[in-house]
Amino acid sequence: MTDDVIGLAPEEPRQREGGGSTFTPMKSLRGKRVGMVVFSSYPADPRPRRAAEALLREGVLLDLICEAGDKLPKEERFGNSRITRIPIKHHRGGKLSYAYQYLSFIIISGSVLAWRSLRHKYDLIYVHNMPDILVFSALVPKTLGAKVILDQHDPMPELMKTIFNFEDNSFSVRTIRFLEKCSLAFADLVITVNVACKRIFAERSCRAEKVVVVMNSPDGDIFPYRSARSYSSFEVPSRKTFVVMYHGSIVERNGLDLAVDAVARLRETVPNLELKICGQGTPFLERVLQRARELGINGAIRYLGPKRLEELVGEIETCDVGIVPNQRNAFTDINTPTRIFEYLAIGKPVIAPRTPGIQDYFDGDSLLFFEPGNVEDLAKRIEYVYSDMSKAIDIAEKGQRVYFAHRWSQEKENLVNVVAGLLA
Repeated sequence: MTDDVIGLAPEEPRQREGGGSTFTPMKSLRGKRVGMVVFSSYPADPRPRRAAEALLREGVLLDLICEAGDKLPKEERFGNSRITRIPIKHHRGGKLSYAYQYLSFIIISGSVLAWRSLRHKYDLIYVHNMPDILVFSALVPKTLGAKVILDQHDPMPELMKTIFNFEDNSFSVRTIRFLEKCSLAFADLVITVNVACKRIFAERSCRAEKVVVVMNSPDGDIFPYRSARSYSSFEVPSRKTFVVMYHGSIVERNGLDLAVDAVARLRETVPNLELKICGQGTPFLERVLQRARELGINGAIRYLGPKRLEELVGEIETCDVGIVPNQRNAFTDINTPTRIFEYLAIGKPVIAPRTPGIQDYFDGDSLLFFEPGNVEDLAKRIEYVYSDMSKAIDIAEKGQRVYFAHRWSQEKENLVNVVAGLLA
């Protein structure tokens, strides 16, 4: 490989932020029986996929239970893994719709685990939220001696407040907090995605020593590192098209509408600007595209539909800057979007909101910040990258150092170690 591909990694820290230090596993995981439960599609959901693959590489025997996916078999086997897909589709809706989906999935997945654990005991049940109470699907295996891990992707009170505009002291939010506390108490170990979430869980639901951080870093086998200075187009003064890219869930809290409004403001100063969008279509996307038509900029918007992780790499390579245009709310304040690391892995500058969950890891020298929810400030950041790409690449290089400190090869080692330690 050339230096452009592998780059030069800074010295790796041995002390892990929020997750303890690296060490050799105390006990081999080979032959351990692990049940994994996730109420999303597998292998489409990246975090459960990375966790499952990391444990399978250590030789575990994995039963994975997930929701049904389009054109995917109800059951299939790969090596040491068995995947069971429950015919319940997870879709966005009202409070009653969420409750029905969650309860149905918990009952069915719990029944499957109970039946299988009576035949062959599990060593570990690994549950991904949402919802938190999905962890109680492990009731029978835990009674029979299995350890239980709850992987808290998202704090549900903050997410539900954002989705449904709940008040902080409302009955619904207080109930969700109570269920979170019960769920974390039931688990033997809690894994979460960043230090902001660890602080929250430690303050209101369990002791800090019970929570380990394993960040949502992109898999280096899928997102191979590329030096920020390896793109010859960065040195060309004038480009035919200046491509800004958005990818991920297309929901209101993630601010795609802000990006479209920013593009409208830049029609004259960046006349060759194009906004490229990758993600599953939603009603919110339709509203955003209608907004683009009303502003007369639909020609500058290119929607490419959903993309597999492997396909996203090629799309990122052809953009000039990635944006994370999140609105400011209770959830995005504590979120550290994986998209930031995906852009940086491929060597692209990133514009992201100035929020605590991001500033725990990045500063103004390693990321291009804008004020969350501020269209004018977002437009200024895009224009800055367009007018001074060399400086933007300097910032991207510093951002890549943060990425190196938390890339998946290290996060995976941390995950395997904490699982091995729990079972030891």
